Amino acid sequence: MDNSQGKILIVEDELIIAKSLARQLEKFMYEVVGIVSTGEKALAKIESDPPDLVLMDIVIAGEMDGIETAQKIQERFQIPVIYLTAYSDEETLKRVQESGSYGYILKPYKQREVHAAIMMALSRDQTFIHPEETE
Repeated sequence: MDNSQGKILIVEDELIIAKSLARQLEKFMYEVVGIVSTGEKALAKIESDPPDLVLMDIVIAGEMDGIETAQKIQERFQIPVIYLTAYSDEETLKRVQESGSYGYILKPYKQREVHAAIMMALSRDQTFIHPEETE
C-alpha cells in the first residue's frame, strides 16, 4: 500500500480477533505488516520488517506476556505500542503504566477508538521521538 497511513503489527494469539482487527485497520488505510501470536515472533518480525506501531494483546502465547514484549520493543526499537486487552485490574494497569505504552484500549472496542488511538500514538511518536522531522 503506497498511500498507507502507517505500518502496523498485530500481536494477538486469537486469530479470529486478529484477522477482524486487520480488516478494520485496512479500511482506515493502515498497512498490516503481520499478525503474530507470541512476543518472540513479534520481536523477530520487528527485526526483519519494522512497523510504525504495534497493537498488543496483554495475554498472549509464548514465554513473555504482552507487557514484557512491549518493554523489549521500546528498549530495542523505540516503536510505539498500544494495548488492546480485556484486563483492567490494578496490577495490570500498574504494569502497563510502567511499560511506557502509547495507549490502552479495553476489549470489546470500537473501530473508531482504535483508529483515534493509533493516530494519536503515531502523532506523538513523530513529535517526541523524531522532533527533527517535524521542524
